[in-house]
Amino acid sequence: MLSMHPEEQFAVRALKAGASGYLNKQSAPEQLVTAIRQVANGKKYVSAAVAQQLANAISDHNDKPAHERITDREYQVLSLIASGKTLTQIAETLNLGVATVSTYRARLLEKMGLRNTAELIRYGLEHGLVE
Repeated sequence: MLSMHPEEQFAVRALKAGASGYLNKQSAPEQLVTAIRQVANGKKYVSAAVAQQLANAISDHNDKPAHERITDREYQVLSLIASGKTLTQIAETLNLGVATVSTYRARLLEKMGLRNTAELIRYGLEHGLVE
């Protein structure tokens, strides 16, 4: 996967979702060629930075920030909430019902130990999770 998003924010999620590799568009051209060749040969490709993230992911999960312990869909909802979208707008964007989005919001609050939408927005902004 070649992305404009930084590796530290999305690489592990992309790999968990089935990507064979992850590179930021800012990567050196030589690194891109290496990655393409490795993936074309049926292998996985990760940069040194992503390898470190994967190693950290294997270690104690309690050291992780709250947004790294949520599901991918919850992460999407968090990003959209932090972007200032309403539950209705999020539902339309993700092709979900408003009640479903509301459930995701409630799960986020519980899992992240937050009390309301304003705290979700603040958390998202402080951690650069805005879409």
